[in-house]
Amino acid sequence: MDTSFYLEKFKKAADQLDQKMLHEKEIEAAVGVVLDAVFLKLYKKSWASSARDPLTAVSRIFFSIWINDTAIQEQKIYYNIHAFKLRHLKGYAIQSRQFADLFRSSFNIFETQWPNVRVSYGPLTLMQGWVRCDADDFQNEILSLANNFLSIAHLVDDTLIQFKK
Repeated sequence: MDTSFYLEKFKKAADQLDQKMLHEKEIEAAVGVVLDAVFLKLYKKSWASSARDPLTAVSRIFFSIWINDTAIQEQKIYYNIHAFKLRHLKGYAIQSRQFADLFRSSFNIFETQWPNVRVSYGPLTLMQGWVRCDADDFQNEILSLANNFLSIAHLVDDTLIQFKK
């Protein structure tokens, strides 16, 4: 995989996100490389146990879009929402399975807006799917997925509220 090429495309997609909306929703974007995959992550500092480094905090929730060699071969871009070790999230009393079930029941009405999505995972992966794309259009697909997440990000907050101490 030409990592620098894909990093550039992911950064360009992130730069096209509505900065005012991100600010209003307190959502941050990060582009990088992990496990041989280029990613764009959308997250809130309040969704992590460490506001200093919410991307690597023990407990965190984030939306991720990524591509790796397999995805490139399959002409796909993958996406998901992860929720790691939520029992460590300060100010909340969360059981991960319960959190996942509540989130998924709220997400249910939005499922049709997410191509090839599945929610039949353990509590760490709240939902995951993929979109088909080609090399000429994948930057638009990244932007479309990110904007789609921004329209449902409130579901994470709505679910968290139910576990507030």
